[in-house]
Amino acid sequence: MGRPSHNRSIGAALAEHIQTALGSPPDLICRSVTTEENRSVLIIYLNSLVDRKTVDEFIVKSVRQNAFAESPAVSGSRYLRELPLASPGETLREEAVRAAVSGQCVLVDEGRERVCFIDTYEAPGRGVEEPNAEPTIRGSYEGFTENIRVNIGLIRKRLLNPALRLEEMRIGSRTGTCVVIAWLEGLAPEALVREAKRRLAAIRTDSVLESSYLEEYIQDRILSPFPTILNTERPDKTVAHLLEGKVAILTDGTPYVLIAPLTFFDLFSSSEDYFQRADIATFIRWLRLISFFVAVFAPSLFVAATTFHQELIPTELLISLSAQREGVPLPAFFEVMLMEIVFEIIREAGLRMPRAVGQALSIVGAIVLGQAAVEAGLISAAVVIVVAVTGITNFVVPVYSFGMSQRLLRFTFILLAGFLGLFGILCGALLLVAHLVSLKSFGVPYMTPMAPLTKSDWRDTLVRAPRPWRDPNRLPASVRLLKRK
Repeated sequence: MGRPSHNRSIGAALAEHIQTALGSPPDLICRSVTTEENRSVLIIYLNSLVDRKTVDEFIVKSVRQNAFAESPAVSGSRYLRELPLASPGETLREEAVRAAVSGQCVLVDEGRERVCFIDTYEAPGRGVEEPNAEPTIRGSYEGFTENIRVNIGLIRKRLLNPALRLEEMRIGSRTGTCVVIAWLEGLAPEALVREAKRRLAAIRTDSVLESSYLEEYIQDRILSPFPTILNTERPDKTVAHLLEGKVAILTDGTPYVLIAPLTFFDLFSSSEDYFQRADIATFIRWLRLISFFVAVFAPSLFVAATTFHQELIPTELLISLSAQREGVPLPAFFEVMLMEIVFEIIREAGLRMPRAVGQALSIVGAIVLGQAAVEAGLISAAVVIVVAVTGITNFVVPVYSFGMSQRLLRFTFILLAGFLGLFGILCGALLLVAHLVSLKSFGVPYMTPMAPLTKSDWRDTLVRAPRPWRDPNRLPASVRLLKRK
């Protein structure tokens, strides 16, 4: 397409500019429609981003019948927006290009001297499916998708409340990713909403392809193994946190939604806890807490006891362990470290391989390698048991990112135990507690309601009290702290 001449129509010049700006893509459609008044209207859109049914049955049909709206039906509506042709040329061209790449139809009506931007966005993607990373036995089987509009609909479906507020912004100078902040007005503290907006607006990056990009920018502490922002792909869990006065951050192109603030004890809570009896939910929470300590400290305690503190092991057990270690060439520290590394390799291989063979590889690989190592005299049977139990308990917590934190802590404590024994484990535990107490999530102490101590909130921390025993209007301590600011 050559340069437009002076007598070329504005519509043709605008179409040429869009085509040049986008590099003449094959999915760019420039369609001229003639109205009943014999007036030509140019429709420009990207075929891969729009809903063809809306384009054909609404826009083209309305234009041909001369029934297209003269002005936006609702003030400020994103479905129909228009600019006069008399607008500055640079502004008009920039708006047209931005509208085209956003999945909007650019309708140039020179007879009425206007350019309309009609939102017909429908990006390709999968439908609503069951969440893969957060399965549940009782509760909703719907999970977020990569389409942010579908995700907003899943939230509105469960939260029929006019107080729900959504604010959109674009982040990423090259990707222009759509990010939406959601909160309930009147429940979410104003300080929390302001802080979330400030942190997102301060992000300077060229691309945002997943919500983890945003998480790294807005989290309170970068160098910490513990997550300070919750990520979930469950709409019911997101709505539950919104009802507690928290904010949710939705990112287009990913099913994972960020929720803030987050406390340490939120990591042991699952949405399924509220779909079953309180006593069962309490028991499971304690089981998760015990599993956390086993996953972090079991290998290091084994190393410390067998290497430095044999007097702490009962005599019969010590004799059994000594018999197992007879002929094993490696010290306990290297045994445990080697098996932990092998276990992590098998786990990662199982995750990256095709799903049909990945699970079989993980199970068979662990059994075969463990049995072969014991029979070859390289590893004692007790080490295989300790590592296997540790690996299983690591999956008990419902938040995957917290499971990764446990893995890092486990290796740290194994190193401390290998060099300093129980003294090293004690020093590491004290540093761990000090680090947890120092953490904050959007200004909320990470160990709330334990530090600072709020006994009234224990009904939904280590225990899940029956609903009749709880005040339905009482917000969590983490949110009440922010409301005081």
